[in-house]
Amino acid sequence: MSSPSKRREMDLMKLMMSDYKVEMINDGMLEFYVHFHGPTESPYHGGVWKIRVELPDAYPYKSPSIGFINKIYHPNVDEMSGSVCLDVINQTWSPMFDLVNVFEVFLPQLLLYPNPSDPLNGEAAALMMRDRAAYEQRVKEYCQKYAKPEDVGAAPEEKSSDEELSEAEYDSADDAVAGPVDP
Repeated sequence: MSSPSKRREMDLMKLMMSDYKVEMINDGMLEFYVHFHGPTESPYHGGVWKIRVELPDAYPYKSPSIGFINKIYHPNVDEMSGSVCLDVINQTWSPMFDLVNVFEVFLPQLLLYPNPSDPLNGEAAALMMRDRAAYEQRVKEYCQKYAKPEDVGAAPEEKSSDEELSEAEYDSADDAVAGPVDP
């Protein structure tokens, strides 16, 4: 079994190699920022957030602390502090998870499937339950106002026509041609 410090190093290197922009906060590997892009199939698409990650000394046995630095309008994110209410990070964390899971699975799922019944932002939760279209419009307004690539110091995502498609884009391009799979 490897030590927590080796696991931290390995997970951080894996995250950096997964095309995420990672900025170290100090010389140690315990605090850093990650630039996170909103999921394509959501009102958060086009938004870029700087996420602060703090790894406890006991990581991976204890969950990382995750928070949005720039504002996001979401029922499960505190608008002022950026704290995230995410069950898998806060209560059911397992050493089997790693940092890539946080940014490729947990945060995208949080943005795609908000839980208004367990809010940190009561206003966003109420608006989402009362008027989904108005909620999504407010999300888009926040993205335009607070989550532009320049707000986190990132260059806008640009893809030239000859660049290869990611696996997800490749799969979705196949679906468009072939149509949905019969059950």
